[in-house]
Formats: sequence, C-alpha cells, structure tokens
Amino acid sequence: MEVIRTVSELKQRVAAQRAQGKTIGLVPTMGALHAGHISLMEQARKDNDIVVVSVFVNPTQFNNPEDLRTYPRTEEADCVKMKAANVDIAFIPSVEEVYPEPDTRTFDLGLVAEVMEGPMRPGHFNGVAQIVSKLFYMVEPDRSYFGEKDFQQIAVIRRMVEIEGFNIEIIDCPIKREDDGLAMSSRNVRLTPQQRAIAPNIARTLNASLDYALGHNLAETKQYVIDTINAFPQMEVEYYEIVNAATMQPISNWEDAPVAVGCITVYCGEVRLIDNIKYTK
Repeated sequence: MEVIRTVSELKQRVAAQRAQGKTIGLVPTMGALHAGHISLMEQARKDNDIVVVSVFVNPTQFNNPEDLRTYPRTEEADCVKMKAANVDIAFIPSVEEVYPEPDTRTFDLGLVAEVMEGPMRPGHFNGVAQIVSKLFYMVEPDRSYFGEKDFQQIAVIRRMVEIEGFNIEIIDCPIKREDDGLAMSSRNVRLTPQQRAIAPNIARTLNASLDYALGHNLAETKQYVIDTINAFPQMEVEYYEIVNAATMQPISNWEDAPVAVGCITVYCGEVRLIDNIKYTK
C-alpha cells in the first residue's frame, strides 16, 4: 500500500493506473476506521482493479467546532487496517493540501438536503458536497462507496454527482453493526461504558418498530420509537422521520411510498448517533 499526501502525486499515480486500462474504486473516509469502513473497501476490492481510500477529517462539513475538535484521529491504526484490506493507495492529505484556498462553492442540492440533517446541521451537506466533489475530481474513480448508515448523505451525493455531471457509479453498502446491534460509527469510541451499554437500544427499538408498524399507523409508529428511546437514561431523540427512500421527503401514511426509511438521530450523552431502518409494504 502506498501512502500519498499530495494531490499532484495522487493524480499522477491514478492516471498511470488508468492508462493501463485499470478500473478505480474510491472509498472516502474521515478515518478512525472500523469494520463498516473495511466492508466498503472489501466491496471496492471485488469490483475494481485499484482501490483508493481517502482519510481526511473535512472541516467544511462540521457545523459544530467542538465536534470537529473531538473527532477521533487514528492514522497509524488506520494504515494497518487499510493494508490488511489490500488497499492500493491511501490518500492522507493535510487541510492545507485539500483547501489551499477557501472553497466558496455552494451546491443546489434540492429537497434531499432540506430535511432531517439539513436543518439540524446547517452547511453540513454543502461541506460534504465540497469534499466529495474534490475527491472525485482528484481521483476520477469508476465507482465510489458509501455506507447506508448515512442514508440521507448518499442521496445528497447522488444529487451532487448529477449537478457536476460526474460519470461515477455510487455504490451504497449495508450498515455494519456491532454484535449487540449498534451501528458502527467512529463516534462510538466517545461513549462511556454506561452509554455504550445503553446505545444498542436504538437499533433494538427500530427493529421492534417493524412489528409495531404492522398494527399501527405511521404517526403512532414514529411516536412509539421516540417515546421508547427517550425512556432510556442519557438518551434523547433529536428527530425521527419516516421518509420516502427515493426522495427523502417525510410521508404521512405507509401507502405514500413503496419503500419508507425511518431515519433517526439520538444524543447518547453528548455523542450524536444516527441509524435507520427500512419499512417495506
């Protein structure tokens, strides 16, 4: 595995591989890698000749300076995991390398970015579009891989690809979970032992809501999830929305979408956790 830290060297290495007719798969990450990230790399390895993984904590997508400051950074451990996953190129740049000058671009991301995370984290999705588009211009991959835990983010990235006219296939991969059901996240390391023991109740409640929904309307199901999770100590639901999986728009009745997705954000202490579940007719 080659570790590259400059954009010019990255472009040079990738161009040399592409000139040989090789396909390129890109896995954008913010580091603090876990099994969820590794599953994306494994899929990229199956689908492509060359796998590029970026490790970059992107400042423009953090609307909370404290969240940016405390985001885990574990480069040495990340490199060990990437090597074990047979990654070809690890792109680990500095902030100055990625943003030699401020990125002032704004993206018309439309309705998919105006709900849920949109109003809760102003500017977040524009920052995501900035960094992912930059990586796409740098690498020009054939395919790029994202985890379904960030379900709304995938819709935003697809919209950005449409706006920018990239010829890139966006591959969404299933959520990876701990043995107790907690969705894997780099933020999980910030949970205290007590919080870590409680946090799996997010996924348990979402799973229980599948059965609950069979005999209840959508509004009742939403309230069931919110009330159940809020009953646990140190847990507070920021939002729970059931949306059309294709448009990200909230729905009022189960019949309003062939596939509905329940997207949740929960504060467990000060740690913000997200998860989702699909309701199908």
